[in-house]
Amino acid sequence: MRELSPQELQEYLQNTDAEPLLLDVREPAEFEICHIDGSQLLPMGKVAASVDELPQQRPIVVICHHGMRSYSIARYLEQQGFEPVFNLRGGLDAWARMVDLDMPTY
Repeated sequence: MRELSPQELQEYLQNTDAEPLLLDVREPAEFEICHIDGSQLLPMGKVAASVDELPQQRPIVVICHHGMRSYSIARYLEQQGFEPVFNLRGGLDAWARMVDLDMPTY
């Protein structure tokens, strides 16, 4: 499982034709506060039940608040055969501090 820094994710999104799935595994209340445009909410506790609905051949970037929940889910997705899977290192907190300075934080 690979990790991307916020800056690497920004560059990846700007320079890829692959259109990755930005999978936000936080809770709905957290997603309401802030999220990356185009991301899809799927709370961590529902990933296993919904894994068959995720695209197998599309890059997936897993996102959470600080990068810990997303790390666990990214590893799980790799074990389920998803490829490539990335974790946003530092999560949305790091994204807000390094890339989107106008993003609300909590």
